[in-house]
Amino acid sequence: MATKVIGNAAEALAAQVRDGMTIAVGGFGLSGIPSRLITALRDSGATGLTIVSNNMGVDGKGLGLLLENKQVAKVLASYVGENKLFAQQFLNGELEVEFVPQGTLAERLRAGGAGIPAFYTPTGVGTPVAEGKPVMNFDGRDAILERGIVADISLVRAFEADPEGNLRYRMTARNFNPLVAAAGRVTFAEAEVIHDGYLDPSLVDTPGIFVQHVVATDGIKDIEQRTVRVRQEA
Repeated sequence: MATKVIGNAAEALAAQVRDGMTIAVGGFGLSGIPSRLITALRDSGATGLTIVSNNMGVDGKGLGLLLENKQVAKVLASYVGENKLFAQQFLNGELEVEFVPQGTLAERLRAGGAGIPAFYTPTGVGTPVAEGKPVMNFDGRDAILERGIVADISLVRAFEADPEGNLRYRMTARNFNPLVAAAGRVTFAEAEVIHDGYLDPSLVDTPGIFVQHVVATDGIKDIEQRTVRVRQEA
């Protein structure tokens, strides 16, 4: 059986990534983020990157590591409110930001993975999101043209993988990962469990045709906001 499993994520990613590339990254907050691959991307030293992700992590974790290392030139995201460094770099003019409505971001990634160059959506009509975009009217309702997203490299995290790169996600950690996996020209996936044999086809979320490299996770599962009840006195 041929295998896409690799041992050294940093080495493999460094051989592929170049300055100025567009990198799509799965995750939502810190849930389902490919933390080992993000660290490998940081260690590659690549700069001028365009990052496509739901958000940019938090300060010191997730994609926040790339901001700290001044590797990011542009961000396409739908939410960035948890990262103070992101706000600072944006307000200082160090970072170009394209805010994308969350559903539109998901559909742009899906379209890119499906080979659809663009689509019309009513989301964002009459707002700054629509500035500079073609508008058409469908059945009396305006819609703006949005481009599909195809990334040079995609980084995702799965729960299970097999040697062919078939992936299965776990619960809410699935989030943007399947869309990001399909939208990359070259996709790296890290998985918590890597099987020796094939996954049951009925359980596969991302077919291996979309995945070129598989690596084991680093085991890190950070919690974005830890909330506990106040201890009651006996």
